[in-house]
Amino acid sequence: MPCLDRILLILIEEHIMLKVISALRAARLAAPALVSVALVAPIAVKADMMEHFWSAQPTGTAWVTGYGECWNSAGGPTDLEPCVKPAAVVPKEFVVRLNFEFDKYRLENIVNDQELARLNDYIETVKRSTAGEFLTVVGHTDAKGSYEYNDALGLRRANTVRDYMISRGVPERQIGPSQSMGKRDLLPNFDPFALQQRRVVIKSEG
Repeated sequence: MPCLDRILLILIEEHIMLKVISALRAARLAAPALVSVALVAPIAVKADMMEHFWSAQPTGTAWVTGYGECWNSAGGPTDLEPCVKPAAVVPKEFVVRLNFEFDKYRLENIVNDQELARLNDYIETVKRSTAGEFLTVVGHTDAKGSYEYNDALGLRRANTVRDYMISRGVPERQIGPSQSMGKRDLLPNFDPFALQQRRVVIKSEG
């Protein structure tokens, strides 16, 4: 019996030693991966933390994240400038290609009503601008008809656009009386009688 007990003890000790050796081998194999994680983790944490700090664009007018988004951390500073839209810039000349039907001048008479979207964007730019530009709306026609008739038609088209701009919120004092060039300023790249000649040009003076 004592011999049997000794044999069992030796087997148990060998089993324990095998487990220890296996554990050490596993630890040795896992060590590089653990070191790699340990090295990368601070970088990831730092990147995540950086997202919680304000950063300024070069202009210094808007405070944004590194992705260019307007963002405010709940735990960030409170004494910085808020995010603001860039200043609106009204172009010196804006051509509204509302291609009116022949001898027509109302908005319901245009053949490319998608152009209204461009005009609406322009109107919003004018309203956001702080420069207080003074606008002049000039109507144009194609070459068909007399100068006198086309001058009157161009003026009606200019009035249509001017009235529309006022209805959309542009102050009336910011837009001068409508003008007309009639057929005296035809576009050289189009036939004199093409509908592209029937347009309205808005000029801006800062």
